[in-house]
Amino acid sequence: MMTKKKMALLPGLAIVLALAACIAVRPAGSQQPSFRAAGGQFLLNGKPFRIISGEMHYARIPRAYWRDRLRMAKAMGLNAVTTYVFWNAHEPRPGVYDFSGNLDVAEFIREAQQEGLYVILRPGPYACAEWEFGGFPAWLLKDPNMVVRSRDPQFLAAARTWLLRLGQEVAPLQIGNGGPIIAVQVENEYGSYGDDHAYMQDIRQMLVDAGFTKAQLYTADGPEEVPGGSLPDLPVGINFGPGEAQAGFATLKKLRPDGPFFNSEYWDGWFDHWGAPHAHTNAQQQAADLDWMLRQGYSVSIYMFHGGTSFGWMNGANSNGKNYEPDVTSYDYDAALDESGHPTPKYYLFRDVIARDTGTTPPPVPTPPALAAIPAFTLTRSASLWDNLPAPLHSDDPLTMEAMDQAYGYILYRTVIAGPVTGNLVIGAVHDYAQIYLDGKLAGTIDRRLNQKSVPLDIEAAHADLDILVENTGRVNFGPALPGERVGLLNGVTLAGHPLTGWDNLSLPMLTPGSLAYSTEPCSGPCFYQATFNVDRPTDTYLDTSSLGKGMVWINGRPLGRFWHIGPQKALYLPGPWLHSGANDVVVFDMEGKPDREMRGLDHPVLNASESNP
Repeated sequence: MMTKKKMALLPGLAIVLALAACIAVRPAGSQQPSFRAAGGQFLLNGKPFRIISGEMHYARIPRAYWRDRLRMAKAMGLNAVTTYVFWNAHEPRPGVYDFSGNLDVAEFIREAQQEGLYVILRPGPYACAEWEFGGFPAWLLKDPNMVVRSRDPQFLAAARTWLLRLGQEVAPLQIGNGGPIIAVQVENEYGSYGDDHAYMQDIRQMLVDAGFTKAQLYTADGPEEVPGGSLPDLPVGINFGPGEAQAGFATLKKLRPDGPFFNSEYWDGWFDHWGAPHAHTNAQQQAADLDWMLRQGYSVSIYMFHGGTSFGWMNGANSNGKNYEPDVTSYDYDAALDESGHPTPKYYLFRDVIARDTGTTPPPVPTPPALAAIPAFTLTRSASLWDNLPAPLHSDDPLTMEAMDQAYGYILYRTVIAGPVTGNLVIGAVHDYAQIYLDGKLAGTIDRRLNQKSVPLDIEAAHADLDILVENTGRVNFGPALPGERVGLLNGVTLAGHPLTGWDNLSLPMLTPGSLAYSTEPCSGPCFYQATFNVDRPTDTYLDTSSLGKGMVWINGRPLGRFWHIGPQKALYLPGPWLHSGANDVVVFDMEGKPDREMRGLDHPVLNASESNP
């Protein structure tokens, strides 16, 4: 039997033995791996190191292709990859975490190391990235008094809990622990949002408490915004686009003359909005900028090296406080590696520049995954939304999605109008797109993009059923609109100047289409459509949506992305690993549905199509 005295000696003995084991296996004179800023430069294990990184986001890339994309990064000459972490994807409900499958960020980081790449981690908690709500979870907005990205105690408590949990997953993968993470960003471009340095210190302390102490912490902002978003004892990165390199670094040198000099985002492309042309940028200009920066010895991270796809509901939106511009599903970004992982001419331009300026020969470029067409198939089976509604929740005024514990999808508002009455139906604000129905017939739409707030109604009957179907088209991810990005009918509803009260609120999150009673009866308006298509061998394709109106597509139960006839995107990237040999199930929800529409798989993207009315 062991005495208490002997038991007390065991922990100390274990520590001595562990230290002895470390000394035994570590070569004489070796040091703990490290990465830090000192003497105006970055030092890797005490020696000068220049970061040549490219951004790609694990959540935007099918897990089966992580290694493929990482090898492509290595073959372009990169020595690191940069990634955001999206809080809303990992904590969909308070205290409920998901680090599985495509969200296994630790595995992505490990695979990067296995492919000979370092990692720059951007844990936020705010990301931006043209991602839904900038990566914030929608449930933060349930309390109308919550103010995100501020010192609001509720927000800070939620952010701290999240970052501590994230630290359990990835802090062990810092370079000081033998992992590939060399740098960790504090917040993100905060100088473009505010200048509360106490808030920035709060976020920095959360990261330290989460265990991010064995990699270099840093901040990142536009050159002019560095004073507002930086911390005095941390190195800064600056973000800019083509033609801005020399002026950007001149500004940085005035603010931080001792360096290090790091372009933390070089925008080699841009993102697309619904109803606007596809971004196409000047690759020659970008290669020249990259060449100039590398010849100066500066560090750089290309944003994006590979954009990928904002699958499901995860596209964000822009707003300057007046205009709302939702992003498309594709995050191709006109990047060096396109949405399906194929190298573009820009890829080879960058590869040549990096090889020449570093004097190194990169590995051969791997063969990218094949693309294949799928023959046309018809959406013959359907189910009306009106026949598949959930139980309502009654309230005097319309409830937001967040108040109903809903993050994405749609919400239906119902009330009865006493008539006859003629006048404008006016909504304080619609977030983000609404169809208005009177007695089941479409009476008009309200589109936040167009700053619309009203629809004229003429009701002759003694009463009429009013339905308002609202879609979350993507919460704003950047700028001052962030704290008010609740979804639904906001700030009251009036008809002919009189308030409308007494609403049924029906939550339609549609994370999966669920079990519906499909039939071959024709269905028009808001409808679900179902079909199957067969493939002999699962291969990447682009699912043609040009015949559809506005809505969402699921493949084998997985939300693929949004479509909208206004373009510019008219085909959704469908990764081969998400298909089965044989039959595959496709479900479409179309707010503007019509019977017997066709779909097919294309062997190319459609990113710059014009508006159409299918």
